[in-house]
Order: sequence, then structure tokens, then C-alpha cells
Amino acid sequence: MILSAGLTPAWQQILVFRQFRYGEVNRAQEVHWCASGKVFNAGIAVRRLGAPGLTLAPVGGLPRAEIDREFCEMGIRHRWIVTEAATRVCTTILDQATGTITELVENGRCLTPREIEEFRRAYAEQAAAAQVAIIIGSLPAGTPPSFYRDLVACTPCPAILDFRGEGLLAVLDLKPYVVKPNREELAQTLRQPIATDDELRDAMQTLNRRGAQWVLVTQGKGPVWVTCEQRAWRFHPPPVENVVNPIGCGDAMAAAIAWATWQRHDLLTAVRLGIAAAQANLRQIRPGRIDPSGIAEAAERIRVEEA
Repeated sequence: MILSAGLTPAWQQILVFRQFRYGEVNRAQEVHWCASGKVFNAGIAVRRLGAPGLTLAPVGGLPRAEIDREFCEMGIRHRWIVTEAATRVCTTILDQATGTITELVENGRCLTPREIEEFRRAYAEQAAAAQVAIIIGSLPAGTPPSFYRDLVACTPCPAILDFRGEGLLAVLDLKPYVVKPNREELAQTLRQPIATDDELRDAMQTLNRRGAQWVLVTQGKGPVWVTCEQRAWRFHPPPVENVVNPIGCGDAMAAAIAWATWQRHDLLTAVRLGIAAAQANLRQIRPGRIDPSGIAEAAERIRVEEA
């Protein structure tokens, strides 16, 4: 079983416009509502890839019934920590005329101490039965800084970590399997500029030396970098035509790496599959709902070089 866990899910509105004009009345030609946020996107992608999974997240308020209905319809096992605060609502604006994406993001709402403790206990119980875990997303304001470390410390299986900052630095000595910041997040985490490839590799291997077994860094359309303590690789994905919505690509990548790890693939193979899954996500209007057909073939077309 692959466990996807995080504290900042969302109920997502996606508005599609032929042309969006700031400061004017705009009428959407399409409107989509769906469960989203990093933890939901990853859990949904795990299901789409065919792996047994369970999604653990705090959910509350009016969106709860719709989120529950959608997960049931998709056949995704889930465990909600029911919260006093409503699940946040985020909005994506897709402008077809310019190809631009605008995100209106509500911060994750605070959890009570009881809810945080309930989540921690539920995570420990589910992680004990998991073969791979994904811990993903930011922490709501007021969450103890030690929270990520508490989760990783009770994770007996390989863990894919997709978060940044002091929370990431605090878990490295626990030797997580994969940590996955993007280039900007890595610079913010280490509080240093990363302007060149040499600086990027050195920054990544700083995390390796502090305990991370593998570090994976994405940089938008640019090459994906992977390091262990002594070696580094660059992955060059082919360009994607007909991009629909880039939201959730990193979450689909994390899910596919977890899925490949569950399938006992080596990490470099898992990253190729992860990149292919991220590209499949680009073609979907709703995040995480990837089409798994063709992912293995697409992964073979990704060029890899040692850096």
C-alpha cells in the first residue's frame, strides 16, 4: 500500500476562459470543481497508476461531502481527520488566448491541537502498514515545527518527501529515501542563491551529506536533477504539446516515484517514470487524474546523462 499524507488539501475551482482580462467582467466557458491540493493530487495519481493506496488528510466544512463523494467514486481508500475549520478553496484561471495560468491560493487553515494529534496517531497507524509513504505539502500556520520529523520518525518504509524549509532540514538525519524540492524551494531551504548548475549540484549534495539518500530537483521545463552523495544526473524530458493545466505535475511525479518504488524499480528508473507521469498530468484539466497508458513508453524517451 502507498500512503499519501498531508495537511493542506483543497477543494479546487478551475475556470477556463477564451481570454481573461484583469479588471473586467469575464465569463468562463468551462468550470470544473474537484478535490485537489498536493496530498489529494498525489493520492489520486497513485490510484490512476493502479497501485493500492490510502490518502490521509484533514477535511472539514462544506467541501467535505463533495470531497468524500469524489474519492468514493474514484475508488480511493481514504481516512479523513474531520476538522472544525472548512477545507480551503483554491481557484485556477486558465487563459487560452495567452496560455497563462493564474492561481488564487488560500492558505491552509489552522488545525486544533486535538486534530494535529489525531492526524499524527492516524499516520503512525497507516504508515506501519504501508510499503511506501508520500509526505507532501506545506504546514498550516500554528502547526508545531517538529511535525514533519514526528511523521518521518515513525515511517518504517521508504518515504518520498515533498516539502521545504526548516521542516525538511529537520528530518535529513533520519535518512529519508527521496526529498523533492524544486530549485526555488531548495534555495529558500538553504538560504542561498543557486545561479549555476555547479551551485545546484553542490546545494543538492549538501542535503545528501546531511542524510537524504536521494535528492530530486525540478525546475519547470528545464532538466530534472537527481543526486546521491557522490554522483549527479540530469534528465531531459521531451517538450509537451497541447498543455492543458500544469497544476499538480510535481504531485503526479511524486506519486509515480512512489509507485515505481513499490514496484521495486531502482531510483533512476522511478524518476523517468515520474517525469512521464508529470507530463501526462499536463494534458489533463483536473490535477492528478493522469492517463497511465503510455507512461512507460514515454519514460523510455527521456534522455539521462551523468552530470
